[in-house]
Amino acid sequence: MIVCVLIPRFELAVAAGGRQQLAAGPVALAPETGREQLIGEVSAAAEAYGVHAKMRLGEALGRCPTLRLIPPDPAGVADEWERLLTALEGIGAAVEPGRPGLASFDARGLKNLYGGTVEGVIAAARRALNTSVRLGAAPSRFAALAAASKARARRPEIAPAGPALLAAYLAPLPTRLLTTRPETSAMPETLERFGVHTLGELAKLPTPALADRFGAAGPLAKRLARGQDTPLEPRHPAEQLEERLELPESASGPQLERALGLLIDRLLARRERRGRSLRTAVLAAKLVEGGTWRVRMTFREALTDPRRMRLALTPRLAELPAPADVIRLRVEGFGPPAGDQRSLLQEPAAVRAARLREAVHQARAAAGPEAALRILPVDPDSRVPERRLALTPWDP
Repeated sequence: MIVCVLIPRFELAVAAGGRQQLAAGPVALAPETGREQLIGEVSAAAEAYGVHAKMRLGEALGRCPTLRLIPPDPAGVADEWERLLTALEGIGAAVEPGRPGLASFDARGLKNLYGGTVEGVIAAARRALNTSVRLGAAPSRFAALAAASKARARRPEIAPAGPALLAAYLAPLPTRLLTTRPETSAMPETLERFGVHTLGELAKLPTPALADRFGAAGPLAKRLARGQDTPLEPRHPAEQLEERLELPESASGPQLERALGLLIDRLLARRERRGRSLRTAVLAAKLVEGGTWRVRMTFREALTDPRRMRLALTPRLAELPAPADVIRLRVEGFGPPAGDQRSLLQEPAAVRAARLREAVHQARAAAGPEAALRILPVDPDSRVPERRLALTPWDP
């Protein structure tokens, strides 16, 4: 059984300072500075006025003149979400994180630890999170999300296990649930225009027609509506190092560059680094006007040179929307131990292969293990195109 953890309006609650603030009236996340003027998550009171996420700011204020806008807090959201994921991993769960506020893990290996039942595992997860959360369980990841969407804060929802029973359980649910998957997020709006409002109606559509209209997302959505899904891909918990600097006054320009150089020097001097190079870093800042700013940077190759790190990170400071009070630098991915000694005479082929390996490592650090694949001929004589070639992980 897959257990789904769902925290509605997670980003809005973190930015507002707590869920109790959402009951004070219609509130919404303000558009990010310098981005398109679209609001973020909205409270239930704002939804009563017809306001929803990704609505244009002018239209939202026109529908709800009393709408209160809260500056977004991406750094605070990332920190709080990491804390909750670590709490789940503390009970032994191998967690696959989704967007902030959504995560899944397999309960099979945890039953013997918590009473031998899924209910015991769910109770342990609730105690570890220690916050208002919806929990659902089902044989697949998407069905567990559907169950969590029907659950209440103190009452988990467990879907039936049989394929036929699970399909019947999902049938009356709205197709809007498909927006939680990046592959099918654009389908619900089109399906509703065609009069397809529930997952049961979607499951009855012919697969060739769905593939012709939506491509690969169409058959995937039909499988999801029937309770089928791909296996979980749990994350690998990694050690994180962070340095922060409180600026004596709101800083920008050269002052921020000098502060960034100081953070880089402190981070490289940390004993916990143990000589490892740095591959992925997160630069964040607390803004004077309220809210935070955050950007993730994957270096072209793992670095230990502070000068090259400053050259890579300093241009990102120009994206700051306002002066900052606090600046932070965190390492989220480590490379091999420093000691890149180049030979005196390197063959051109060896140089190209080394650069290619480094490019593959960078792509996988930024986009996941499936960022670099190779095409493997399986059955060249097959008349079915899908059987001729297959994708497999590529390691140069």
